[in-house]
Amino acid sequence: MVEILPLTPERWEDVRRIHAEGIATGEATFETEPASDWEEWSAGHFEYGRLVALHDDRVVGWAALTPVSDRCVYAGVAEVSIYIGADSRGMGVGSKLMQRLIEESEENGIWTLQAGVFPENSVSIILHEKFGFRLIGRRERLGKLKGRWHDVLLLERRSERVGVD
Repeated sequence: MVEILPLTPERWEDVRRIHAEGIATGEATFETEPASDWEEWSAGHFEYGRLVALHDDRVVGWAALTPVSDRCVYAGVAEVSIYIGADSRGMGVGSKLMQRLIEESEENGIWTLQAGVFPENSVSIILHEKFGFRLIGRRERLGKLKGRWHDVLLLERRSERVGVD
């Protein structure tokens, strides 16, 4: 059984390991190294919406929300990150993390979740679409990774509860 809990500094090394596994795929992010320490990672993410998935008391995935801008008009917009350990993919961990991440985002006033996904990361696209994200557009040749240009799909989910007034 997979349990979703808040991500705490004590779980940082597991989060870093799983992030490194995602980076190694070449399909998850433009980053080439995970953050060097908890403080660096923590500084870039909201205090809420930091989650880990545990299976048999072992971290098998994590999720977090990042602000997209410090401008007040974007206060309710967050970027989604979800990473699943290489040996735990296909177990429904991503769905459990996404469900709880959406709940926490709405509890904290987030009205729009967005995600930038490489087109070749079909599993991530399917996960996002399953939870109501829609394709907004394709950003062509947005960045170069290991000498190769990558497009990025922009996916967005609007809350049906927050920001509808």
